[in-house]
Amino acid sequence: MPGLIKTIEPNSAAEQAGLLPGDLLHSINGHPLMDVIDAQFYGAEDALSFAAERTALPFTASTARTAWQPLGIGFDHPTFDIDIRRCNNLCPFCFVLQNAPRMRRTLYIKDDDYRYSFLYGHYVTLTNLAEHDWQRIAEQRLSPLYVSVHSTNLAVRRACLRNATAPDVLQQLRWLAEHGIQTHTQLVITPGLNDGADMERSIHDLAALYPSVQTATIVPVGLTTHHKYGKRPHDAAECAAIVDQLTGWQSEFQRTLGTRFVFGTDEWYLVGKKKLPLKRDYEGHKLQENGLGMVRDFQNEWTRVKNKELGSLRREAADERGELAGGGHSGKRVALVTGTLFAPVLKKAAAEFQRRTGAHTTVVPVVNRKLGATITVAGLLMGADVIAAIEADPALRESNLIVLPRIMFDHPDGVSLDDVSPRDIARALKCTVALADWMGDVVDAVTGVNKLMFDPTTDLTVPIMREGGWAVEKYL
Repeated sequence: MPGLIKTIEPNSAAEQAGLLPGDLLHSINGHPLMDVIDAQFYGAEDALSFAAERTALPFTASTARTAWQPLGIGFDHPTFDIDIRRCNNLCPFCFVLQNAPRMRRTLYIKDDDYRYSFLYGHYVTLTNLAEHDWQRIAEQRLSPLYVSVHSTNLAVRRACLRNATAPDVLQQLRWLAEHGIQTHTQLVITPGLNDGADMERSIHDLAALYPSVQTATIVPVGLTTHHKYGKRPHDAAECAAIVDQLTGWQSEFQRTLGTRFVFGTDEWYLVGKKKLPLKRDYEGHKLQENGLGMVRDFQNEWTRVKNKELGSLRREAADERGELAGGGHSGKRVALVTGTLFAPVLKKAAAEFQRRTGAHTTVVPVVNRKLGATITVAGLLMGADVIAAIEADPALRESNLIVLPRIMFDHPDGVSLDDVSPRDIARALKCTVALADWMGDVVDAVTGVNKLMFDPTTDLTVPIMREGGWAVEKYL
């Protein structure tokens, strides 16, 4: 199936060959293309021959690539053959299986596609691969891959996946190691299923495969009110105990492997009321999309903003308008919306932000009514819940700026899980809404330069979604 070309990079090999946006690309150097990975792999040669189609007419184009010249093709969709590979497991903690009813169709699609693992860092189970998939992984060196292990004990893993025919993941990881493919692994830990001794055994089994297995991340199970399989989340004491175990394992692996190897997502520390690791303790691994190190990144960014950006704004404001330093924002009433998990961290930053700017700043921890109070992260908040939380508090209704987590709307249409847009919220609350990832974005919103601001009276469309990320809907 051909790939629809969306963009052609200037001065690239593709532009040199005469390819144009809107062309359908069938093959490169005689190799049929299934996805962007094929295009990158077969397009790495110095001499390139393209078989394409324009306005339903086939044509060929050739070019000689110069040193360091990019291929330069951006596709409308990363995969050409199918939309996305589906999961064949029924994990009791699968978020799709415990989603609320009557939501949009794509929220019920269970994705488990190794190509998106390679391209965007999605974790996959490796249970739905055919022989040609394994050969392709080896031939095209699709490394690193991100693998959901859950347990290295085959019986326990099959229980975690609710798949009686799931293959032995240790054998699969060893095969990948033999073929030069590195992996990052994760274990979603569920009390009574794969915690305790099984978790410890799994982590040590994975560490024995270092450096092919680069990391193991442990993630606490997330359960909604629609969960049907009798599991429960971890309590605060269990989270604190697991952080202590984790610290011990990291010390052990630093001695034996020269790396901490195993990492815990932020939720363990926040729920267990444990001190977060320093940035250097994550050893440069880019696993923030899995909830690893996001809070530390937030805290470090706020420190930079306080010491540099906010300080310069105070000086400029004092010189030019008397704002910020002179209390010019004292009439600004800012509501910072987040999930209940992150609220205590945000409250500390908000209190300091208020002291430094004079802007009356309130943190609004929103309870997730649709999925249940046990779902505490900001990215899964519902627009309707945000509106209800603001409307229920007379003081919050006086806000003249509401700052929402951008990740709430990380969807091609810029909507939350319940199909509410930032502009819908602005109109419902009759207030300007801004989106933020960092405190620097909040500063920009207060000073009027945040690009993701929505006025209730205008219809300006602003792109919200970022490239990559987790949402399967981005690729459907």
